[in-house]
Amino acid sequence: MTDLASGQKAVDALVRLLDLEPLGDDRFLGMSPPVGPQRVFGGQVAGQALVAAGRTVDPARFVHSLHGYFVRGGDPSVPITYAVENIRDGRSFSVRRSVAYQHDKVIFFMSASFHVSEEGLDHQEAAPPDVPLPDEVPTMGERLAKYPERAGVWGMVQQPIDVRYVGETGWVRPGDRPAEDRQRVWMRIDGKLPDDPLLHACALTFASDLTLLDAVLSTHGAVWGPGGFVGASLDHAMWFHRSFRADEWFLYDSSSPSAFDARGLAAGRMFTRDGRHIATAVQEGLLRRVGG
Repeated sequence: MTDLASGQKAVDALVRLLDLEPLGDDRFLGMSPPVGPQRVFGGQVAGQALVAAGRTVDPARFVHSLHGYFVRGGDPSVPITYAVENIRDGRSFSVRRSVAYQHDKVIFFMSASFHVSEEGLDHQEAAPPDVPLPDEVPTMGERLAKYPERAGVWGMVQQPIDVRYVGETGWVRPGDRPAEDRQRVWMRIDGKLPDDPLLHACALTFASDLTLLDAVLSTHGAVWGPGGFVGASLDHAMWFHRSFRADEWFLYDSSSPSAFDARGLAAGRMFTRDGRHIATAVQEGLLRRVGG
């Protein structure tokens, strides 16, 4: 990885990626990076769908949950059209359905709910204790330097998110990853984002899809790629609990409660450095053995 592939330049590119073009009638147009995976990254289409939904809602209402399904693999060379349906605007909540299209076919759809701020009960589970801080664990670049043949597309494209695994990654060689019942990763947007709460929520949604399915493999000490598995996101849900900035460090504490029938379920909690629980994500993915 190079300096040009990360930092503020990559963050500015992410902001542009999430800045959809309005087409009128609650429809928006999104693009994909010029260089990237063969399929549109799931976090990208989910983040863009949330941008589209949020732009049709009163800014005083903040997204508190989203539920999305990945229907078809997206083509990164083709623009994505997002159509938003206003399901309801109530006194306290707004609900939207955001659908992503390519070639006149649905590739992803999402329901998202937005809520005005209210006073209420306040409690949370404690953040995991004794987790090394971000500066105490290797960067992704340092980890991949040991496995250049496993870097793949990671080292070829802009990386707007600083990702630091506390344990081993899913991109090591087969046999180099110990089985662990939890996966913990520090993340942050690797630069400064504008002060727009919707943009921070969309950036967090983008980041939430990067490592979550790793928790399924971690349970078995399994890896991605040759000698391991290939995977794809099937559905994705998030709940946003407390205010946050996606350009400040958060710990993504993930585990996998079940895997069966080539599908794996993973759940992750996100905590700020001072221990506030800001969001929860749950995802099911398809995981097939390479060559199987």
